[in-house]
Amino acid sequence: MSEQSCFHCGLTIPKNEEINFDEKKFCCAGCKTVYEIFSLHDLTCYYDFEKSPGATPQDIKGKYDFLDNEAILSKVLEFQEGNTAIVSLNIPHIHCSSCIWILENLNRIQPGISTSQVNFPEKRVRITFNTDTVSLKTIVYTLSSIGYEPYISLENYETGKNNVDRSLTYKLGVAFFCFGNIMLLSFPEYFEIKEFWLDNYKPFFRILIFILALPSFLYSASGYYVSAYKSIKSGMLNIDIPIALGIIVMFVRSTFDIVMNYGSGFFDSLTGLVFFMLLGKMFQIKTYSFLSFERDFKSYFPIAVTRINSDTSEESVPIYDIQKGNRLLIRNQELIPVDGILISKKAEIDYSFVTGEAVPITKKSGDKVFAGGKQIGKVIEMEVLHSVSQSYLTQLWSNEIFQKNVEQKHKTITDKISRYFTPILLLIAFAGFGYWIFIDANTAFNVFTAVLIVACPCALALTAPFTFGNILRIMGKQKMYLKNALVIEQLAKVDTIVFDKTGTITTNKKSNIIYEGNTLSDENYILIKNVLRASNHPLSRMLYDFLPESKRIAIDDFQEITGKGIQAFSGETAIKIGSAEFVESPVADSSEIEKTGLHIRINDVYLGKFVFQNQYREGLEKLFQTLSKDYQIKVLSGDNDGERTNLESILPKNTELVFNQKPEQKLEFIKRLQDKGQNVMMVGDGLNDAGALAQSNVGISISENVNVFSPACDAILDASEFSRLSYFLKLSRKSITIIKMSFVLSLLYNIVGLSFAITGNLLPLVAAIIMPLSTITIVSFVTIMSNYFSNSNLE
Repeated sequence: MSEQSCFHCGLTIPKNEEINFDEKKFCCAGCKTVYEIFSLHDLTCYYDFEKSPGATPQDIKGKYDFLDNEAILSKVLEFQEGNTAIVSLNIPHIHCSSCIWILENLNRIQPGISTSQVNFPEKRVRITFNTDTVSLKTIVYTLSSIGYEPYISLENYETGKNNVDRSLTYKLGVAFFCFGNIMLLSFPEYFEIKEFWLDNYKPFFRILIFILALPSFLYSASGYYVSAYKSIKSGMLNIDIPIALGIIVMFVRSTFDIVMNYGSGFFDSLTGLVFFMLLGKMFQIKTYSFLSFERDFKSYFPIAVTRINSDTSEESVPIYDIQKGNRLLIRNQELIPVDGILISKKAEIDYSFVTGEAVPITKKSGDKVFAGGKQIGKVIEMEVLHSVSQSYLTQLWSNEIFQKNVEQKHKTITDKISRYFTPILLLIAFAGFGYWIFIDANTAFNVFTAVLIVACPCALALTAPFTFGNILRIMGKQKMYLKNALVIEQLAKVDTIVFDKTGTITTNKKSNIIYEGNTLSDENYILIKNVLRASNHPLSRMLYDFLPESKRIAIDDFQEITGKGIQAFSGETAIKIGSAEFVESPVADSSEIEKTGLHIRINDVYLGKFVFQNQYREGLEKLFQTLSKDYQIKVLSGDNDGERTNLESILPKNTELVFNQKPEQKLEFIKRLQDKGQNVMMVGDGLNDAGALAQSNVGISISENVNVFSPACDAILDASEFSRLSYFLKLSRKSITIIKMSFVLSLLYNIVGLSFAITGNLLPLVAAIIMPLSTITIVSFVTIMSNYFSNSNLE
């Protein structure tokens, strides 16, 4: 009778120990229980993704009792606020699509879990759960019961150290050891020395060479076999197939030569090939890690926070300059950049950036507030507990909640090349082998292997990521901070640019402000100044800076209504600041209404308005003239058209000006352009433009010196570099040119290499040495060209 396999875990069922349930066979009660759990929750399609995907659950009774300890629990949890907590768990058993699917559907098995996201490369799952409904200990036991026991090391959580995968280093070390020793043992064969001792022990040395080659063949090169197998299984031909095939052919041929006493084979070339290929892969990974380090710890967020000094003066400082003990001022809609203690009486904190839950949490004086929360309502003060963790903000920035559906075209290009390149390469290799096998068998095998190795399109596949990675760092140094490298390609495809007016093409710095209306008392100025202090709207910030310094008073029930204005109370006094319609201005003259201004109403008495004569950013006219040559330019504004005449005198003739646009109307405007087939870039200030920034193909937020975190945007541009926007757009186009040039260079290299290999003039070992050199060549070429174009006069 044939052996039976467990329906759940796939292991062979011991004789007479099979468990039959629901017309399926299981190896143990644990696997049967997992199947029952999945059946109960209608999750049996788990088995449709992979055949026998699960792991056998283990008995872990009492193993995780330490999770009842609150002190330990606080170290394990990534985030905890109110009844919402987040934990990232390492799951070693994650290995296939079924694992991902079931772990991202944990909420259907365990009530209290709201979301779970799998990071497949790191074998981690990030779980958001309600602590009132379920405990972490229960979640861990649930995971264990379905065969996905997490690995929890408290030492790792306390030290903050991450487990580093050193498998490639070990494989490289083994390959080097095998290669070096086989080369030494092969020297007598190279020189054909006729010496009695060597001739008599030649079979022994050949067997020793064979034994030394086994670790390199079976262990060091195993990654290529696995990748090739998965590629064939999925029906897609990747670049590892010809490499794996070449290694296997060399091993089989060399073993045959030793067994039949035809010679020592090609074990020296084989182990050298594996070593140099792994060396090239190590070079790639090290370079990628360097680029990732640049992304994680460089100042990707040109965001400042207001610090209150010991003399009560306020100054804006970069968030990475904040230190423990500093006192911070957090305005309405500002992101809290650090963990700290609330000093103000009360605060409403929105943690939706972290948890996805939009209901604000009320905090009281003395409570701890976490980085990532967004302040809602009146201004608050807090004391810093820890310096800013830039990597944590990077984690928020990369959160799936903020991702946009960006087309990854450069990956598609690489996939297309691999799809056609691999079968063509195999055809050339077999054709060369077929030709030479009738002339010289040794040359035939050399040609076959050399063709497979020298034409490896690794350098071809690296072109796009390395180009974009280098351009990303160059732009970052020049204060254009991109969310990721894919944004560069999107920038290159833009044909229409939409600008917001207030706070974008106008500056938030002090401008010409005139007050018109009833005389304001000192008390009125104090009230207005303190209400504006909590707002982040560009006009509010300009007026706040314009008004004289005044004493601080308590502001209650602060509310900022997008597109309208602010309403608040100070004791019994009601204050309204905003548009004429919002404060119910009695002014009837249309020319007066059309002026950009903030109207003031205190205790149902309309007092007057502050009129703004907008100061446009330096270099605006020249920038628009340059952009109009290649792009359609449009300007949107939430203000009335009082500035139309002034703008028309500055902007190019064909610039479309649209006024009185609410945030949702800006979004619809972008959508209409996209429906016409246009690639739209939206440039806004990140406040009222969040929807339009998210809708656009590329959203760029202009940052002055306030802590406005706009997760919808793809890039943040320092306001001081606004006039260089055309430079960044042209540099993105040049990056596509660099990629095309690199593709041509890679193809030329492959053509030359193949011409030598097919004629039998290129040994496999030489091909293996050339392959990593081609990678270095491409990376060097990309770096030199991107630096050249970045230093060219593109403006």
